[in-house]
Amino acid sequence: MRLSASLALLAMAAALLAGCAAWIGVRAGAREEAAAAAFPPIGGFVEVDGRQVHVHVSGEGPDLVLIHGASGNLRDFTFDLVGRLEGNWRVIAVDRPGLGWSDPLAAGGESPAAQAEVLRAAVARLGVRRPVILGHSYGGAVALAWALQAPAEPAALVVLSGATMPWPGELGLLYRLADGWLGETAVVPVVSALAPVDRVETLVARTFAPQRPPAGYGAYIGAGLAVRRATLAANLRQVNALKAHLEAMAPLYPGLALPVEILHGEEDAVVGAALHAEPLAQLIPGARLTLLPGIGHMPHHADPQAVVAAVGRAAARAGLR
Repeated sequence: MRLSASLALLAMAAALLAGCAAWIGVRAGAREEAAAAAFPPIGGFVEVDGRQVHVHVSGEGPDLVLIHGASGNLRDFTFDLVGRLEGNWRVIAVDRPGLGWSDPLAAGGESPAAQAEVLRAAVARLGVRRPVILGHSYGGAVALAWALQAPAEPAALVVLSGATMPWPGELGLLYRLADGWLGETAVVPVVSALAPVDRVETLVARTFAPQRPPAGYGAYIGAGLAVRRATLAANLRQVNALKAHLEAMAPLYPGLALPVEILHGEEDAVVGAALHAEPLAQLIPGARLTLLPGIGHMPHHADPQAVVAAVGRAAARAGLR
């Protein structure tokens, strides 16, 4: 009798868990559909090896490629910065693989170098030649990986608040919990289904500290796209693996021979200048570091003219202006 009762309890628990998982899946799916409807693609698509890469192209002039950071998408640039640049550049803003509306790469093959290879192929199909490449945050690592694997392709780099050097310590709790198969099958669906909208908006706002997001940014960026299950899982995998990739990349930085402008807020609490920008400037021959007093992790919103000026300096050094 005791065995039968135990089996019955196990069966009930299994049914309850299955029911919860089904409900989580339905709720996550509904939220994903709502986010996709509210924030559809705003550019076009380029196919690379059967995968779609979302790109937004505007303006005329020399080519400028913009690569966004973790949890983001190309809307971060089209909100304001692209409009400031497209009068002098053909601006190509891209969604990194697995984020925004670009298809993911295979799990375990999402290094900055692998992402750079896909983005290189995508913009080549648009006729891009010798672009200036601007990478923000995680995108800074992708921009550097691009230059390391194809030194003759970029005319210059602009590393904006770049996550470019291995750092001491651990990532936050969510990244540790969501690492690996268990995180993707248990933690990610729950976050996708249940994360309060105001909590997501609060996390976005923290990225700007000590500044605040500009008016209308939250309604434009499409934060709900970042908590879709596949997108959230891809972002977590990429960030969890980044430190190891940077440990391999950093010793190669002294071999870079192209103009590099490094722009970083002194008050950046997300990617500290002392841990990333300053040692990077020491490693790359001829790199120029500009520290922005009082500015946090989002200089392209807090001081966009400084970013436009950095792009101009990079272009001038590369002989494009």
